[in-house]
Amino acid sequence: MSQHGVGPRAVMRSVAFLTAGVLAVPALAGCSSDDPSGKPLAGQDIQPAPRDRITDGGTLRWAVDSVPDTLNTFQSDADATTARVAQAVLPSMFRMDASGRPERNPDYLESAEVVDTEPKQVVLYKLNQQAVWSDGREIGAADFAAQWRALSGKNTAYWTARNAGYDRIQKIERGDNALEVRVTFSRPYADWRSLFSPLYPKDVMGTPDSFNDGARKKLKVTAGPFTVKDVDRKDEEITLARSPRWWGKPAKLSEIVLRTVPHDKRAAELAAGDLDLAEIDPTAARRITVAARPQSSASPLMGPGADRSAADSLESWAVANGSDEDAADEEITARKKLRKAAAKYARQQQALSGFEVRKSLEPAYTQLALNGAEGPLTDERVRRAVARALDRKELARVVLKPLGLPAVPVGSHLALSGQAAYADNSGALGDQDTKEAQALLADAGWVRGGPVKEEKKKEKAAGPEGDKADDTGEDDKARRGPDPAEHLARDGKQYAHQGGAPGAYAPRGTAAPANQEAAPLAKNGKPLTLRFVLPSGPGSQTLRTVADRISRMLERVGITTEISKVSDESYFKDHIASGQYDLALYSWPATAYPATDARPVYAKPVPAADGSLNVEQNYTRVGTDQVDQLFDEAVATLDESESRSLLRKADSRIWAAAGSIPLFQRPQLLAARKNLVNTGAFGLGTPVYEDMGFLKKGAKPAAGPSVKGSKAP
Repeated sequence: MSQHGVGPRAVMRSVAFLTAGVLAVPALAGCSSDDPSGKPLAGQDIQPAPRDRITDGGTLRWAVDSVPDTLNTFQSDADATTARVAQAVLPSMFRMDASGRPERNPDYLESAEVVDTEPKQVVLYKLNQQAVWSDGREIGAADFAAQWRALSGKNTAYWTARNAGYDRIQKIERGDNALEVRVTFSRPYADWRSLFSPLYPKDVMGTPDSFNDGARKKLKVTAGPFTVKDVDRKDEEITLARSPRWWGKPAKLSEIVLRTVPHDKRAAELAAGDLDLAEIDPTAARRITVAARPQSSASPLMGPGADRSAADSLESWAVANGSDEDAADEEITARKKLRKAAAKYARQQQALSGFEVRKSLEPAYTQLALNGAEGPLTDERVRRAVARALDRKELARVVLKPLGLPAVPVGSHLALSGQAAYADNSGALGDQDTKEAQALLADAGWVRGGPVKEEKKKEKAAGPEGDKADDTGEDDKARRGPDPAEHLARDGKQYAHQGGAPGAYAPRGTAAPANQEAAPLAKNGKPLTLRFVLPSGPGSQTLRTVADRISRMLERVGITTEISKVSDESYFKDHIASGQYDLALYSWPATAYPATDARPVYAKPVPAADGSLNVEQNYTRVGTDQVDQLFDEAVATLDESESRSLLRKADSRIWAAAGSIPLFQRPQLLAARKNLVNTGAFGLGTPVYEDMGFLKKGAKPAAGPSVKGSKAP
């Protein structure tokens, strides 16, 4: 996922942001000009091609971050690769269209609709009559019922990561025939389309033992265009093979091999011919873009002989002037190494010319999180001041404009532009306004140039001239930090963060200190310093640039930041989840079901029985009873328009509380072999695995939509 961290469907729905979703009957109407949800900022970039132009067969080698510990997406250690496998081999009643809105999956469903609301909500699923498991058994009510019982939360022997929605089901039964499934809910549930995607066979869901262990290492029974052929944990590969029992359009590829390749190794693996498709960082994207351009023979990096004349001249000089042979030898050795490196680089560039960069925006956004549990940020006025100091448009431009992607700030916590629940509610907080930010801080009692008590151990806050962080993984005071870690943690103890205590205003009539405008803010003898925590792993350039810009923006209103680098492994578990931070950058994926999925992210923390604070996934620890009530109402109404209205009201109140500030939608960059079609940057949509493949010799792809406003990175 990316240079900006992963998001919460890895936690909320345990499968990162690759989960499929769906629309019921009747179909959702398209966006009108008055619809605040708008359109996706960037379309899919997958080089579309009709199936008759695609070769029958071939192996797609696709880079992934890991071979997952489990193939069960409903377990807590499921990851993005778990979701990718599930999409290719298991039924999903509903999936996402290109606008990130749910749609019925016709390969599994003839129809799905609410047929009764009184006295109970009843959803009737009519299954595709050809839908069967790979062992030949029909998909039916028994599979639905087994999944409900496993995920309802009533039997704690099942080690489930989530049960949202399934806990509202009262019963599941067969309809008038084997192709009908009737699901009766005990309470109304607006997000019923989120259920049974993916759907596992009753063999997996039927008992706690089979659920807990049976699907961790293999999936014996599947029902998709592909099956799980092999999970090789030694070589870190998963091989998916074309399913002979698939009743839909046959998969064009014979196999898909999901290979574990670190992000910093992917360009080399692509050049070596070991990959066909890989998510890449901006640096690799620039290399591939440059490789497609005509190269200058004069460049020292374009070929093994380009730097030969300089090295030969140096060697001749050394022979003629034997006064410093050792120094000359060292220089000659360095030149030879340069030639060797240049030759290797040139070979890689030549190989990379067979690839192209496909780009869109991920179904996820990066946010600035403000910890409201301890220190100065417990005061809403200070949080709002931080938010009003930020120029979100500038931050979006810094990240997205160099990539040729639309640089538009995200206006909602709950959805992205194009999704049904989206509306730009940032007006509830307000745009960047330095004077307003300063007024809020003054109202909270923070005074320019106020007295600061000396600490026993004086620490230097990072600024433009601050210390640079090293790569030890320890906390370092620096202005720069890396991109977020790949997985969210859901546990950890509370951390008693040191911060300023509430204080009073300066006495009326007190003279302002000299050089007040340049002085930092202080209160009760403590400066307004916020600890900005970031992970220290590879691929950190984008995030540390954002962190640097944010720190400078805050500095203008008198807020000092200490940027601390921590290891990726401890970032969420030991810092974000445990509250050991004031400011942090991490991402959440968008969801088509925010009433269900976003509630735990913004729910008001409550004290647990042991005295600790139960924050669910609300790592900012900022919440209100009103927001909780709006979520509860939105998930319980079956009027889709009313539900969207309630969610937008909730989002406005989340903005006003200023616990998290959405910044920009994350860039999605993939390197794809030029003849690979129907795959790449899927944006908000769900991949269609059976249509992926390689063009026939001489065939050309169809003219497809491009990224709005895109330019080469």
